[in-house]
Amino acid sequence: MSAETIDSWRVTLPCTRAEAEAIDAADDLAIDAVLMTSEEVEDDRERWRLDAYMEREPDAAMLAALRALVPSAAAVAPTVTPLTAQDWVTLSQAGLEPISEGRFVVHTSAHPMTAPAGGRAFLIDAGQAFGTGHHATTSGCLAMLDALAARAVRNAIDLGTGTGLLAFAARHLWPDAQVTATDIDPAAIDVTRANMAANAIDGIALVVADGALSEAIAARAPYDLVIANILAGPLISMAPEVTAIAAPGAAIVLAGLLETQRAEVVAAFASCGCTVAEVDRRGDWTILRLDAGATRYVPAQAPDPRGRDGWALDL
Repeated sequence: MSAETIDSWRVTLPCTRAEAEAIDAADDLAIDAVLMTSEEVEDDRERWRLDAYMEREPDAAMLAALRALVPSAAAVAPTVTPLTAQDWVTLSQAGLEPISEGRFVVHTSAHPMTAPAGGRAFLIDAGQAFGTGHHATTSGCLAMLDALAARAVRNAIDLGTGTGLLAFAARHLWPDAQVTATDIDPAAIDVTRANMAANAIDGIALVVADGALSEAIAARAPYDLVIANILAGPLISMAPEVTAIAAPGAAIVLAGLLETQRAEVVAAFASCGCTVAEVDRRGDWTILRLDAGATRYVPAQAPDPRGRDGWALDL
């Protein structure tokens, strides 16, 4: 391989599931690389791997920082692989096997798979947004939505949509419903739009917005299904505004929180009149389904939807 063809680098180290989940849960590891963890041997807690993708050849400091993330591999030399001029983010997930949750199948271009009878397969290739379905939080949300299939839903919103996957699942389950997908990151909305085209999905309103406060979101409220696969901190701080856009008795699906954070998230939403209806624990991660109160929640100080930018991009 000539130096001119090298575009990026991959560093691989073995790790345990606990180390992998700690890496996935960390907000900011201050490492200039894309970090991906994957299961090497199914249901073996000790056989996982860390792949780090970067644009420059890793130096001693980078290797030391990566090794510090996986103490179990202290005696293992990292595997450093130069990569040719390809999308190194896409390469980081090219080997992911399809997953199946209820009636849903999620697969990449490299590993196509058909859905079971009456189900739906989604093609979600790796990109610049979170939510390929392989993380416990996303797959758990798919399972939670699948279990809600018999529920009447007329208006659904996916806050922090990432790749659009959960909004796509809602569109499949409730084809006559109004569905909105939002994200704070315009790149995620671009990814969602591209994934809609790849999966022949239409009728989803795309909105760039910080949380649930924007005129575009408020104009379509109230929602009888609210999905928020984000992180525990934002979920806690956003509890009043998320509950305020929910219809009375709405289903609110929350994910992105560790089991150790569950009580604090539940308390934040309980203060807004929500009650816990279902809990799905997957390893260290927890997915919650809450029921909104019988009357629509009105914050003590009504949030101003003009306080954060947000605009509908397309339908």
